[in-house]
Order: sequence, then structure tokens, then C-alpha cells
Amino acid sequence: MTAINGNDFARKGALLLAGTILSGVPALAQTVPAGSATPAPGRQAAAKAVAAKAAVGVTPVAAPVSARTIKTLRVEGSQRIEPETVLSYTKLRVGIPYTPETLDQALKDLQASDLFADYSIAGVEDGNIVLRVRENPIINRVIIEGNKALKSDKITKEIKLAPRQIFTRTAVRQDIGRIIELYRRQGRFAAVVDPKMVNLDQNRVDVVFEVSEGPKSKVRQINILGNEVFSDDQIRGQMATKQSRLFRLLSSATSYDQDRLSYDQQKLRQFYLTQGYADFRVTSAVAELTPDKKDFIITYVVEEGKRYKFGDVTVDSQIRDFDNTKLAATLPLKKGDWYNAKLVEDSVDNLSQTAGLFGYAFTEVNPEFQKDAETLTMGINFNIAEAKRTYVERIDINGNTQTQDKVVRREIRLAEGDAFNSFQVKRSQDRINSLGYFADKMEIKQLPGSAPDRVILETNLEEKSTGELQLSAGYSSLERFIVQANITQRNFRGKGQELRAGVNYSSYSKSVELGFTEPYLFDKNIALGGDIFRRDYNSFNYVGNDRQTNYSQVSTGFQLRAGVPLTEFWSLSGRYGLSYDEVSLDSQYLNADGSCNLEIAGRYLCEAIGNRWTSSVGYSLSRDTLNSRLRPTAGSRFSFSQDFAGLGGDVKYLRTRLEGSKYVNLGSGFIGSIIAEGGYIHPLEKSPGPGRDAIRITDRFYLGEPQFRGFDIRGVGPRVLRAGYVIAADGTQSVQTNRDQIQDDALGGRAYYLARAEIEIPLGSGARELGLRPSIYAQVGSLFGIKKPLPTFNYEQAKSAAGALLFNADGSPTLLQNQYKDGAGNPLYLTPEIPATTTTAAVASVQTICPTGVAAAGTTTCVGTTANARYLNPNIYQESFLGNSAKPRLSVGIGVNWNSPFGPLRIDLAKALLTQKGDDPKLITFNVGTQF
Repeated sequence: MTAINGNDFARKGALLLAGTILSGVPALAQTVPAGSATPAPGRQAAAKAVAAKAAVGVTPVAAPVSARTIKTLRVEGSQRIEPETVLSYTKLRVGIPYTPETLDQALKDLQASDLFADYSIAGVEDGNIVLRVRENPIINRVIIEGNKALKSDKITKEIKLAPRQIFTRTAVRQDIGRIIELYRRQGRFAAVVDPKMVNLDQNRVDVVFEVSEGPKSKVRQINILGNEVFSDDQIRGQMATKQSRLFRLLSSATSYDQDRLSYDQQKLRQFYLTQGYADFRVTSAVAELTPDKKDFIITYVVEEGKRYKFGDVTVDSQIRDFDNTKLAATLPLKKGDWYNAKLVEDSVDNLSQTAGLFGYAFTEVNPEFQKDAETLTMGINFNIAEAKRTYVERIDINGNTQTQDKVVRREIRLAEGDAFNSFQVKRSQDRINSLGYFADKMEIKQLPGSAPDRVILETNLEEKSTGELQLSAGYSSLERFIVQANITQRNFRGKGQELRAGVNYSSYSKSVELGFTEPYLFDKNIALGGDIFRRDYNSFNYVGNDRQTNYSQVSTGFQLRAGVPLTEFWSLSGRYGLSYDEVSLDSQYLNADGSCNLEIAGRYLCEAIGNRWTSSVGYSLSRDTLNSRLRPTAGSRFSFSQDFAGLGGDVKYLRTRLEGSKYVNLGSGFIGSIIAEGGYIHPLEKSPGPGRDAIRITDRFYLGEPQFRGFDIRGVGPRVLRAGYVIAADGTQSVQTNRDQIQDDALGGRAYYLARAEIEIPLGSGARELGLRPSIYAQVGSLFGIKKPLPTFNYEQAKSAAGALLFNADGSPTLLQNQYKDGAGNPLYLTPEIPATTTTAAVASVQTICPTGVAAAGTTTCVGTTANARYLNPNIYQESFLGNSAKPRLSVGIGVNWNSPFGPLRIDLAKALLTQKGDDPKLITFNVGTQF
């Protein structure tokens, strides 16, 4: 019995022929008619010709073989697959005739099924056909090894092989191609995939793809040929693809990307068209892979052509409401200016928006170009097709599963039946985006209605999480270690209500706050909200690297708020707040009886302590045209606020603040902004006394980090520096000049101003996904306006009549000390029996004004000869009042915002260029784990 193996199709015909020969029947004899003993003479000649051709190496063509009939048909070797299923893949059946071609086709059919690793046919000679098969193994596991740049889950999503599927070499080859293509999309053209198969029992295999990723293929060089007007660097600067250089080590733009190659050609064309070169074209763009497959060299061949100017610019409107001449005059392009395709696009948009403002939703604006190659001018006629005034037929809101329809509809500035207005559609889109309930860049689509003058506004929303639970720990240069627990629901019950609660704890501040806001009270356009709070804040200063708390302020209270819109952009809000403030000094500044130690604390801190009620009422008038309240890129905001404290309570003042901001999209992802603010607080009561300001230290404005980058916390504005005295080796005393060793107490100010100009720099998609937003900025500001406080000490008392510094009574070279005096200004002394270190309270009965002896009872006459020690104050400082100036402070810097897994992070590198004496600059600041 002869078998036909399906592994070698080159031998199939020979094997079939051999099967007939081995059966004992000559191949040619089958064509002889029955009863003939010998071939006819003609056929003898044909046989001789065949033999002659075989003798000289020419393969004879076999004569047709007559078909036989399949007597029996069975399958051998199948395990998982039923024999009937194996037979179903072929056309072989019992009782049908078969030829070598029939059997050959059966083998091809088995191969095409991809189910068998080996297959053959036996029983050809007698018609008892046997199909012998060996099934392809089942895949047990698909393993990917050596991959680092691409995670295994990303690869397995793309390949077809998977566990419990049938293994085929064809599928392996296809998956290798898919994996290599994935790596090429990543810019790794040197990637190699080596497949391996591990045989297991029960006809199972593990398929292992061993990946050698290779380096990322970078763009080594970009060559530009044919350019004469613009340099190679200018042209390369317009491309998204960049040459691989050391300073672009972290940039993804240096990797080769075929899609980016096509994009760059479009960018080049856009660039030249904006410069007036209307005939520009890229004749070829070729990317060549270096032999080591590490880098690409890209070559562009360009034809710049001639530069054109605008010719006649006209408008031909088929809409009767429009004046063609006036429309043409409003366009940004003028005759004689260099041709700019961007201005043409802007003009089309302007005309479409203008038509939309008049209620024409589906207006077609077609620019018609008249290029004159002789005069090098490009005339443009903007053809505005005839259109009917359009009305809003229906407003569809889709995709809001949690948010109620009314929350979205109340932000839409059009109602069903209103005349269409493109400005109102854009405004509605901005208001919905500003809610922060839905995915960014939501657009309101304009669809044709049931009639040509009808439009359907379709709002397709994609809701995002509006509930935030933040449990975080962080470190801040302001607050040291911070722990926060905050929960906020900005779309409570799907009604747009905001509910929030927060607890914050750090080494120097603690707070608990609860708040609720209803933006539409009783479905009317009236916002109502309230907050209750308790805040515990510790003010501080630095002496060296030690942060020292000076006073604590504990505020407990509530605030009620209400607001109404006046127009589309103007709004008015009012508020009432009541709080109880408890201000106390740290124990190091107190005497034993709990009173304030004037010498240690300073006069201004002693004046701040006390408890008081603050009852205030205020209002804010605002104008807001921002396209987003969350991350604006266009528009402006202005706010004027005043708060009057004195409606009861212990504090009386009028605080006024102005705030303004302007955002501009500069193009190419750059966002420019100018933000300015200022304020003044006016006292409504008299000063408590000479050298004391009527505005308490806890109610004043403060300026510094983080608002004014480049300066330390409260590092700008009025302050008192208390410098001690140092003694040299020769006993000479002098004032401390090391800023780190001087006690620095910020006093705040009545007035301030602050302005910042900032440009946000765009990054690649990867950086945007990480939440990185770098920016460069410049800031100017100042804090000022309080009265000069009285000094704590009279330094003239520490000098002799000749103006020399006084030493201790024994002449020892210790730090300068100030001598206490009585109410009449007489210097005080202590009798020898009492140590100079004894406290004032303990020695009050034995203090004397006598340098020697003691005062006689009832008189000021000194009796006795014993020398007394001067009663000295060991806590003398030289106080300087600085920084109370409206002169500007200026800083420039660069910063990065990062929405890190630990919370918002802001890092700034800012340099103070203009300062005033007493200011405290700071180069690097960062905050993590808290909002700023």
C-alpha cells in the first residue's frame, strides 16, 4: 500500500504515478481499447518518441489516467477531531471516482484547514482510501519574553494566538508580523521576534515569543533640498519630527513615525502658504534606515515657488440681510498684504459666525481664488450661498445617566423655537464645559431638522466622576508634614449641588470645614450656599533654620452666600459671616503670670493678643467671559468685592478688593494669561494709641509664597527685624547682621497689589497624560500702608553720655543689655543680696534707684556705701521697621504643575529681581499634598 504525504507537494504527482506502476498496471495501457493485444503503429511511434525524450532528459507528459472508484474511506490518527469532520474538509466520498488530481486536491484541502501538522493518503491502488492525519497541537500558553518597552498585555491584545486554540505555523508567522509592527509604531525598527515551541503531553504546546526590542530608531538627520527663502533650521522648526540631539533626550519627537512624516509635509505646506508661497509643494519625502537600524535619515525635496500678495478681496452674499462691502471691510485680509492661507480660513470662520449670529445655521462660505501668475497676486471672492433663517426645532441631550436634564438645559442659552444664534451655541457649550461634570471638549452639534429652516442641537455628553475622596499625606515647604481628608461631591444627587467636607492637619495648622451650595434655588437662577468652619493657624518666624511659632489664631464661625446673574456675563453675590477669633501668644513670649513679655515678644505681638467677634457683610460684582472655569484658555474675568465688618462685633473696617484675569490662546498649544489683583482695608475706628495701627495684625493682607513666587512665606511687606548683639574676640559689640539669626516678624499691610504674566508651555501627549503643565512667568507686586510701630526699647538708655555702649557693672565683655527704669525714668539697681538673675516680681520690694546703698524710708535719699548692681534686661534687641513701601517687587521664573498620585504638586524656580530692604527672597519653592 502506497501513502501520499501532504508535506511535499513537489513529489505528489510522482508518488501518485508510482502508485499506479506498483499496482502492476502500465500507466499507458489504461488508454488501450479492450481486446487489443498490441498498440497501434501510430501509438508505437508515440511510445518510441516518449522513450527518446526521456533518454535526453526531457520529462514526458503522462497520458490521462482513467478514474477509479473509492470502495472504502476512513480516517486514521485523529484524536480531538471527529473522522466525519476530517472528511468534511475534502470532497472524497465512498462510491465516487478518483484520480491523482482528486487526491492531490484532497491534500490541499486538508492543508487549508490549518488543523493538521501532517497528512497523507494511502490505499490508492485498490480504492480502499485511508486519510492519515496528525493533528496540530493545542496551545497551552502564549508567553512573551524580553519585552520592556511594550507591556505583555498590550501585545496579547494584538496577536491572534491564545490558550486553547489550535497551533499553526501560519498563525505564528502572522503574529510575529503584528508584534514587529507594534514595535515599529514605537519607533523600534530593529526589533526581532524569535518564536519557539515547547512540546507538552497530550499534544499541547507552549508558544514562546522571544523579543529583542533593540533601541528606538531616532531621526539622525533631516535634510531639506530646494529651499532658498527659508533656512533649513527655520523649516525644521515647523515640523513635529525633530532631529535627535542631546538636549532632546526626553523628547518623543525624535523617534521616527511614518504617520508623523505625512503630517510634517502638511505642516510645511501650511507654513509656506501662510508666508505667501501659494505654489509650494513637497516633491518627495524619503526616510532611509541606516544599516544598523538605529537611525533614520529623512530627506525632503521642496519647490518653494513665487511669493504672492492678496489681490481684490470681495464678498458675494446671496443672503439679503448682508452688505457685501461692509462684510469685506471686516475681514482680516487686505489687498496688497502678503498672501496668508490662515487668514483665508479665519475669514471663512468669521463669515460663518456672522451668518450664525443672524440665525443662519447652515451657511456655506466658499472662497473662490483668482491667481495671477504674472502680477503674483491672489484675488479672493467669498461666496456666501443663499440660506434660510434657521430656528431651533429640538434640543437633544444624550449621555447623562446621573445628571438631570434640567442641570444641562439651564446652561443652554437657546430654547426650542428660538432663532438660531451661533454665539449663543458657543456660549452654551462653554457653560456646560465649565460645570466640570462631563468630559472635556464637549461640542454641541448642529443637525438638520425636519425642514430646511429647522436645526436640531444635539448635546452628546460623557459623564465623569464628580465625587472626590482625597486621603493624602504630603510635605510642604510651608506646612511641613500634611495630612488631609476631604470629600467633595460637585454634582450632588445629579442636581448640580455641591457638598463638601474636609479635615486638614499639619504641624502648624488645623481646620475642619463643611459647605453646601445650591446653584439654582427652587429652579430659579439664584445660588445659595453656606459654610461652617473652625481653623487653627499658627503664625511663625524663622531664627536660623528653626521655625518658631509666635502667635496662634483660632477662628470659629460660619458664612452664608447668595448670588444672582444680572446679565449673561455680569453677576452679583452677597454674603454674611460671623466668626470668633482667639489670638494668643506662644508660651515662650509670656511671663510667669501669663501676661505678655514685651521684651521677648515685641510691642506689636503683645498688642495682637485677645479674643474678638467679627460680624461682616459683603458683596461681589463680577463679569466672567472665560471659556472654562476649570482650565480657561480664552476669555476674561473681573471682580469687585467689598466687605464691611462692624454690623455688631468688636472689629470695624471696610475691605475692598479688585481682581482681573485675561487668557489668550497663542496658538500651537501656548496659553497666555495676565492676572492682577489688589486690595485696601480701611479702618472704621480710631487707633488704640500712638504707634498702634487701627487694623489688627490678624485682619491685614499678607503677600509672599505661594501667591508671589520668588519670595518666602509672608516675605514681602512691612516687618520688624529684631537683631541681637554679637561680641568679637576683642570684646567689641556689634549688631547681628546674619539674616538667618535675626527674628523676622511680618506685620502685614493695609494695601497690596499683585500682577502676573504667564505663558503655559505645551508638551507632548505623554506629558499631558501625566498631568504636567510647565509655564514661565513674571510677577510684580507690593504690600504696604501701616503705621510705624513704637519701638520696644529705648536704645539711648543703653549708651553712656558720650554715646559709648555700656557694659555690665563688672566690665565683662557680655552682650549689650538694657537697664530697667522706674516710672520717672530713673535707672533701677538691685542690692548685693539679690542676684541679678532674679525675676522682676521677686525683687520688686528691694529694687532701688540708688547706685550705692538704699533709699531711706519715705524718701529718695540714698543711705549706705554698698555698690549696687544695675538691674539689666537680658533680652535687648535692635529693632528695624522695614518693607512698608509701595515700590514694586519683581520676580521671574519657571514652574511646573503636576497632578501627581500624591496630590497636586507645584515646583517653582523663581528669581527676585527687584526687592526692598527687609524682603525675604526664596529661589525654589514646592508644595505637595495640598491645593495652592
